[in-house]
Amino acid sequence: MNREEVFKRILDAAFRVHTELGAGLLESAYEECLYYELKLLGLHVDRQKALPVMYKEVKLDAGYRIDLLVENCVVIELKAVESLNDVHFAQILTYLKLSKCKLGLLVNFNVRHLKDGIKRIVF
Repeated sequence: MNREEVFKRILDAAFRVHTELGAGLLESAYEECLYYELKLLGLHVDRQKALPVMYKEVKLDAGYRIDLLVENCVVIELKAVESLNDVHFAQILTYLKLSKCKLGLLVNFNVRHLKDGIKRIVF
C-alpha cells in the first residue's frame, strides 16, 4: 500500500470517529478511537511513539512523542482545540523532520465539520 492509500484510509477513519463522537472531548479520547479504527483497517500504527532528537551525533530523549505513526510513513498530530495556530503547524513539521517522514496530518477534532479541522502537511 502506498502512502496516498494510507492517507486516504486515515482520513476515512478520522471522519468515522468525528461522526460518532462529535466535538468537545479530550484529545486522548479521539486518539484512542482513531487508533482503534486504524487497527481495524489492518494498518500498522504506533501510538505515542518516542521521537529522539539527534544533536551533534548524540541521541537525546527530549520527551517528543508522535501521537500516531501509521505504516511508518504518515505522522498524525491530533488536537482538540478552539483553533489551530502556528505552533501546531511548527510541531508537526518538527515531527516530520525528526522522523524523516514526508507526509503528516494535523487533525483538530474540536470543530463542527471535520473537513475544517484537517490539514495535510508535506515536508
